[in-house]
Amino acid sequence: MISSFFSQSKPINFVVVSIMLLIVYSITKYMTLDTELDALLISKQVLFFGVSLFSVFVFDFLVNKNNLTKKNSYKILLFVLFIAVLPETLLNSKTLIANLFILFALRRIISLRSKKEIKKKLFDAAFWITIASLLYFWSVLFFILIIAALVVYVITDLKNWLIPILGILTVAIIVASYMIVMNIDGYNFFNNLIDYSFDFSSLNSKRIIIGSTILLSFGVWSLFYYIKNLKSKTKSSRPSFSLIVIAAIIAITIVIVSPIKNGSEFIFLFAPLAIIMTNYLEVISEKWFKESLLWVLVLTPILTLML
Repeated sequence: MISSFFSQSKPINFVVVSIMLLIVYSITKYMTLDTELDALLISKQVLFFGVSLFSVFVFDFLVNKNNLTKKNSYKILLFVLFIAVLPETLLNSKTLIANLFILFALRRIISLRSKKEIKKKLFDAAFWITIASLLYFWSVLFFILIIAALVVYVITDLKNWLIPILGILTVAIIVASYMIVMNIDGYNFFNNLIDYSFDFSSLNSKRIIIGSTILLSFGVWSLFYYIKNLKSKTKSSRPSFSLIVIAAIIAITIVIVSPIKNGSEFIFLFAPLAIIMTNYLEVISEKWFKESLLWVLVLTPILTLML
């Protein structure tokens, strides 16, 4: 029983999830890479797999540290299953790394609820989001999450509202210095960086349509119960759970405005969606229904491979 096995947080769960991710990553790369293997290519793929795996552990840490779910392994299982359902998320190295930086930022933003080291956390969050934006411009929308956090955590000191600007300026100075030293044309760099599109024709493949439909359907269904159960959360924890909903909305917006729609842009949705769905799984009393939901996610990538 999948639901029973992952109902607790044990080292073996991390091992199983890591193996699952390795299998998904290996199959995806095997089916998409059309160049001969050499030492450099293998090194790059090992590095990018490391980024993918590290993202799972960072995600698990931020969720456990801030008590966004109960002590179980559903969230990391769902995170990896989402990748399996939409393996296109593994094909763009920039979005993979950008998502890792967004997870770093999300960890600092959610931890603002403790009201400790506020300035440091705000600076770190802005710093990581700015770096992520250089890799994938629309990551910049996650700055909305910083503003939302300042509001929901009732952080009113004007100095704290100015700290994120320092984080942005720090990255800007570093990048500007690098461009000057390397003689990089800043205008062309940023001109190519900023773009958008509302053309979804590139997503017109059976695998992406089926995968995204299942994820969004489960997500909307889970979100209904997630919002409904917010009242049952403690008053101090409600803002954190509300920020996860905002993060999910931002991720959906990124999918909509992304200039190159190849499926990789869905990666930003997986963390908030995994938290929302885990909270739903935790309140399902019917074990058969919980098991069915997980099996659908397990079987979907296998079925789409046959298409």
